[in-house]
Amino acid sequence: MAEENNQAAQGQDQQQLQFALQRIYIKDISFESPNSPQVFQEAFKPKVSVDLGTHSTQVSEDLYEVVVKVTAQINHSETGNTCFLAEIEQGGLFRITGLKGDQLDHTLGAFCPNVLFPYARECIDNLVSRGSFPPLMLAPVNFEAMYAQKKQRQTEGSDSTQ
Repeated sequence: MAEENNQAAQGQDQQQLQFALQRIYIKDISFESPNSPQVFQEAFKPKVSVDLGTHSTQVSEDLYEVVVKVTAQINHSETGNTCFLAEIEQGGLFRITGLKGDQLDHTLGAFCPNVLFPYARECIDNLVSRGSFPPLMLAPVNFEAMYAQKKQRQTEGSDSTQ
């Protein structure tokens, strides 16, 4: 009898903790080459600037949207002219049950962006190639480290206000 109760309790724990990717989608996408066609007549000497950000929103009970935003701006290193600007907001819907507080925050801030980023990388590379520029292969990103830095800044911010 005790063994059956123990198995039932373990079964409830396993049912309570669930993580499922529901959908991956492009929320917003943009490519601009404001100095075309002149930019193609110069030797391509790129200066790369990449900005990266994430945010999450609770859509409904146990359903969360996570968005990874990547902005890549390439300027000519000598003239400073913009070669192109590529931007994507890669979204994902995640069903997460059984996580609360810091565990949920960590999952939304680090794990989910790790799932979405390869899709954003591929999309940026595709946009750049379609714009007739050399491929832009973004390096992998350590979202765990980004999340830890964000938490550290929040802690330091709350310490300085006391």
